[in-house]
Order: sequence, then C-alpha cells, then structure tokens
Amino acid sequence: MIAEMTGLAPGASATTMSTAQLPAESSEREHKNARVATITALLDGDQAVLRWQVRRLLASPTFRRVSGGDIAQQRRRVLAWTLRLAEEGLGRLAYPQATGGQGDIAAYLAVFETLAHHDLSLLIKFGVQFGLFGGSIQHLGTNYHHRRCLTDIAAMRVIGAFAMTETDHGSNVRDLETTARYDAVNEEFIIHTPHPGARKDYIGNVACDGQVATVFAQLIVDGVSHGVHAFVTPIRTAQGNPAPGVTIEDVGEKMGLNGVDNGRLAFDQVRVPRHALLDRFAQVTPEGVYQSTIENESKRFFTMLGTLVGGRIAIGAAALSATKSALTIAIRYALQRRQFGSPGGAEMLLLDYPSHQRRLLIPLARTYALAFTLPYLVDRFTHRTETDTREIEALAAGFKAYSTWHTTRTIQECREACGAQGYLANNQLAALKADSDIFTTFEGDNTVLMQLVGKSLLTDFQHCLHDMNAFELMHFAAAQATHTMRDRASSIRKATEPGHLLSVDFQLDAFRHREQALLASLARRIKRLQAQQRDPHAILLQVQIHLMALAQAFIERVTLERFAITADAVDTAPLRTLLGQLRSLYALATIEEHKGWYLEHGYFDGVKTKAIRRQVDALCAAVRADAAALVDAFAIPDEVLAAPIALGAHTTTAV
Repeated sequence: MIAEMTGLAPGASATTMSTAQLPAESSEREHKNARVATITALLDGDQAVLRWQVRRLLASPTFRRVSGGDIAQQRRRVLAWTLRLAEEGLGRLAYPQATGGQGDIAAYLAVFETLAHHDLSLLIKFGVQFGLFGGSIQHLGTNYHHRRCLTDIAAMRVIGAFAMTETDHGSNVRDLETTARYDAVNEEFIIHTPHPGARKDYIGNVACDGQVATVFAQLIVDGVSHGVHAFVTPIRTAQGNPAPGVTIEDVGEKMGLNGVDNGRLAFDQVRVPRHALLDRFAQVTPEGVYQSTIENESKRFFTMLGTLVGGRIAIGAAALSATKSALTIAIRYALQRRQFGSPGGAEMLLLDYPSHQRRLLIPLARTYALAFTLPYLVDRFTHRTETDTREIEALAAGFKAYSTWHTTRTIQECREACGAQGYLANNQLAALKADSDIFTTFEGDNTVLMQLVGKSLLTDFQHCLHDMNAFELMHFAAAQATHTMRDRASSIRKATEPGHLLSVDFQLDAFRHREQALLASLARRIKRLQAQQRDPHAILLQVQIHLMALAQAFIERVTLERFAITADAVDTAPLRTLLGQLRSLYALATIEEHKGWYLEHGYFDGVKTKAIRRQVDALCAAVRADAAALVDAFAIPDEVLAAPIALGAHTTTAV
C-alpha cells in the first residue's frame, strides 16, 4: 500500500542478522575477570546473543564515531548507519512473521537499548522508523496494512514519520486539531491543518528523508467527530518533493540529536484513500458509517494509545544505556586521575575521595537497580492481558520518567566529576548530555507521566476499597492500624545497627510504608475536597504534587523489589554479596533523600537518619573496590564508548 501511495519502486530485500549461537569466545574484557562476565550475563539476560552481535556491529569500522560536521553531514551519516541496521534485519524483529519479522518485541527492545551506547541520533532515527512509524502501523493497523507496509518499512524502502505532536498541544493528544474529514462520494479522507498551531511539530524523519507519515487527526464522518485516529499519509513524491498540499519545514539546529531530521508538517486538504485509516479499533464503511467494537470514545482513545506504550519502555531503557556510558567514562577516569594528597605523599585517585564515591557510586547503584527492573517490565509488557493493561501502562510511564530523570542528573554529575576533560567533545559526555536531555519529554513529558501514574494508583486503590465487603474493610483498617503502630514503635524508629539497616526486610518495609502512607493520605485529601464540591480539575491541581510523590514512591518500591529478587537468585556468594551492597546502597541512599518525609511522619528518629547517612558512606567505600568491574560489566566496546579518558588500563578486581 505504501508503494501505491508514494509511487516508490521496491528495492532489494534486507538480509537478516544471524542469532544462531553465542560466540565461542567472550570479549577480551570478559576474559580478564570471570566476575565481570557473570555480571554481564546477568544484565544481558535472555537476549545475550543478540546484544553481543549488536555490540560487535557497532564496534566495526562502518559505525566509527565521528565528531563535528555540519547538520547535513550528521544527517547523512546517521541515515547511512540506519540503512545498515536495516540490512542486518534489526528493524523487523518486532514485526509479525508473516511480514518477514520475528514477532519478538523483547528482541527489538534489546537492540534499541544496546544501540543507545552509540550515537543517540542513530538510536532515535532507528526508533522513529521501526518503532514509532512501523509500530503504529503494526499496532493500529490490520493484516491488510501489515502485508502492504511492514516489509518495505523494515527494509527502509520506505522511510516514515510519526506525526502526532502539534505545536499547540504537545502531550495533550486528545485535543489535537488536525482533522480527517471523510468524503463518501470519493471514498477518501481529507487531512487538513486548520491553523498554524495545529501543525505537526518536531517530527523525526520529516525534514529530509520521510516519504510517508502516520498522521493523527480528529476523524469526522458526516459532521460528527469520533476522536483521534491515525492515517497513513504520503508527505513526499517519488522525486523527493513535498506531496501536493503538504508543507514541510526543517526545525533547524537543536540542543542535541542533530543527526535526526526533525521537521514540521502542515496539510491543506490532502486526500488519502479510505484504506489509509489504520482501522484495528474503528472502521469507516465506503458509505460513511463509523463502526467500532469499543463504543466508549474515551476508552477507545486510551486503547489506541495503550498499544504504543512500548515506546515509553524503549526510551526508559535507552536512557539507562546512556547513563551506563556516562558512568563508565567517569568511573574509569576517576580510577586513573590523581589529585592532591598528604604532604610529601602520592596524590590520591579521584575515586578514593568519599565525596567522589558518593557522586558516582550512588548513581551506579541506582542504575543497576533500574537495569534489574527493566526485564520485569519488558516481560510484563510482552505478556500483557486486557486485565493488567492499565497497571503495565502505569509502570511503563513511571519507569520512563524515573529513568530519564536519573539519566539527566547522572550525566551532569559525571561531566562535573571529570572536570575540564568532561567538557571536551571527544570524551563524549557533552554529546551524551545534549542528546539525552530530550528524553525527559520524549514519549510524554515526565511531569505529566508521573501524574498519570499517581492517578492510576489512586483509581486502583479506590476500586479495591469499593469492592471490599464490610468484614474485609474492617480487616483492612485493622491491618493499617497495626502496621502504623509497629512502624512507630520506638525500637524501630531508633534502630541503628548495621544488621538492621542492611536487611532487605527493613529496606522494603520503609519503601512500602512510604508508598502506602502517601496513597492513603492522598485518598483522604481527595475525599475531603470532593465533600467541598470542588470541580475535578481544581481538585487535581490541589493534589498534583502529592500525586507525583506517590508515583515516585511506587516506582522506587517496585525497583527495590526487583533488585532484591535478582540478587537473591544469584548462586555465587561473592557476587550475591556485591549485589547486596549495591541494593543496600540504592535503598539507603533513596531513604536518605526522603529523610525529611520519614522524620515528619515519625517513622524515623534523627539518630536513625544519621546512622543511615554513615551507612551510605560505608557502602560507597565497599562498592568502590569493585567499581571497575561493575562498569566493565556493561560490556560497552571501547570503539563504541570512544572516550579517550575512559580507554586507559582497566583496573578490574579479580575474585
């Protein structure tokens, strides 16, 4: 169908990267230390073979990192790299087998996550083409669209864009203003941009390379609006010119990601055939009758958007990879660079300073915690059912927000920790900082996403209470009272013994208590405000900060639980000990961040928060001995990392 709409001739088919067997020998760095190889295997999980192959491909001369060049050169380079990935068959992994894919979303996400160690413009170009554009057709279209589109998309015979965001509406997809009015006489939809604020803005693959776009618009049939739907729409002719009625603008130079050709789109009565509607959830008959198995418009809207939740998981995973790259650079530098020392003595390594340990090793522990949470999220997403869809959407939104905020903070800390060397372009931290900054607003602004998470948790809580009978409600209230009394017991509030603070039971109890207390108090606040008959929007504004605090507590609790499960499953004592230290560092540093809340609510006394601070310092010193091994385990090839300050002698600790 895409070829029919654009007039593009089919090209040669792509070859498929072999994933038949693990290489006979591990990488050189893995041979240096069996412990590193074990941690790498734990991080790589079921996709270890595919990840290794992608790393090997990115380390090849074809993908050599090049600094500088104007925007046009950067875009050409990134396009060539993306075409190479398509030739390897990496773009089709998630697509149905009937179209030449493998139907394996977990494999696609593993590739996406691994690509993020390289130039992030390549990552985004790859994601726009195969994830957003191809994914929208896969998830919103039917077999008709799959057969006619996905093979060409996977091979990049057709390059596409995902045209959702508008200048005036950003994250507010429900109220976007582009229209698609059905003409029953000609069996066509007329795509139109009613005013400049309704233009599609910041759309990847538009300024130079895009030939087709999935355009999200308000569907209007016989004067009646049926909400937002998606339409496969040509934006360029076979000769590369804007299609009739289509206006294309280049957004120009950005803070980062200048290898991606972001642009703007506007439509002036552009006609597309009836089958251009991606009609998995709703159809329009030739005569102009709108049909959908989902009668409620709001439910239909969220069902359509829910199919695209994989994009949020992908961005969260990619952010994590960028964080790993930054930490690898900064920690390796800190294990080589010396500064100051005792009079007449040798200068100290940067990583031997307690302040330096805190600024790098706490983020390292949180990165591992999120890395062990990601497989759980991917597994839940790939095996989702209708009953748990909303829960998974909330988890994905929260993970994306938490992970990308962590990335932004950590890369800045790594840049500062490397001093002037971190400011040099060839040490990659500048590019990582500039290119990843947009992740906090990709796939939804983080502040908006965290509010969605909080509202989802509140809704589930209210449904749970509503479904309880009188006996269950009484039991719930009694359990809450018992929990509160136990938590406020003097022995718990004042306990400072290392054995207590380092126990997973204490850490999980503290995280769970904060989440449950925030949830219950939020529900009580809203009930009081509703009794005052305030309108729902005003109530939401009143509790907005509370909602976000709840969402953060939820994600932190899930992350600690997944870390604990992963560490407990390790069967080698030294590695289990190391992961236990990392888990405790993540947990206690997070509690330390929220110590004001714990003190205000009487959960801790000051003596305990002081003991937690001392324990965080001790854990940083303990983890420092294995810092090199922990970043080496990320298995980023030197050619991909491409930072001179990170390519000195590796000082991995042998066990």
